Amino acid sequence: MSTTTAPQKPVRKARKAKELGTVVPVTTFMWLLAALYAFPLVWFLLSAFKPGSELFQYPLTILPENPTIAGFEKAWDRFDFMLYFSNTLAVALTTTVLTVFASAMCGYALAKYQDKVWIRIFFVCLLATTMLPTEVILSPTFLVIRDLGMYDSMAGLVVPSILTATGVFMFRQFFVSIPDDIIEAARIDGARETGIFFRIMLPMSRPIIMTLAIFSFQWRWNDYIWPLIVVGDERKFTLQIALRSIVGAENIDWPLLLAASVMSILPLVLIFIVFQKYVMNEDINAGLKD
Repeated sequence: MSTTTAPQKPVRKARKAKELGTVVPVTTFMWLLAALYAFPLVWFLLSAFKPGSELFQYPLTILPENPTIAGFEKAWDRFDFMLYFSNTLAVALTTTVLTVFASAMCGYALAKYQDKVWIRIFFVCLLATTMLPTEVILSPTFLVIRDLGMYDSMAGLVVPSILTATGVFMFRQFFVSIPDDIIEAARIDGARETGIFFRIMLPMSRPIIMTLAIFSFQWRWNDYIWPLIVVGDERKFTLQIALRSIVGAENIDWPLLLAASVMSILPLVLIFIVFQKYVMNEDINAGLKD
């Protein structure tokens, strides 16, 4: 004797209607919040294409009535944009590569050689530096750089920024999560410690490498205080210092400032778009057998 079940369509429709009633308000709120955050950026980008007379006219307009690229041409020719761009790019790339390499090595040592007490003490001291405001260590750092003869040089911009507690902590936490069986298996196969790090551990930490590289490049690209202190030659200025020089005591060339600012953020936008797909989780157990 067979039994039949009642159709569940009304129940499913009611459930979908309830879910839809919850999703729509939340989605609408999120879109409004995104628009609220995006509005200043859109205004900033569109204002770069406005002539100076249109920037402060009343009533204000979002879209440029007479779009122009005069500000970009002036930034490229008179502002010597390429010089400051190349200076900033050299500092950011050099610091990023050294930061990732140093942080990976330090993080690996702190994660896999914890049997030594002094390594644990060093890690605690390293984390303690995150509690100090940057302004506190500016003066002693400057004195060290000056005494080492690195004042007004690229080395003075790069060296103090190589090792960061954030980068070391990121790598350390990642390497701690990797099973020691992978390292032991490599040692049994005859791999040296340097080979284990460069051929096994470093490739596995690619998500952390890309994440720290993006953050480090952004930090160095937007750095303002330290280059302002350690660089005196105008030919060695970074973009942020050069942009500040546009602001005069009595007047500001707003079309030039806006255009140069837009050009200065393009590398960061492009880097994030290209490399964001690499910032993902990977299966750290891929090298293990059940």
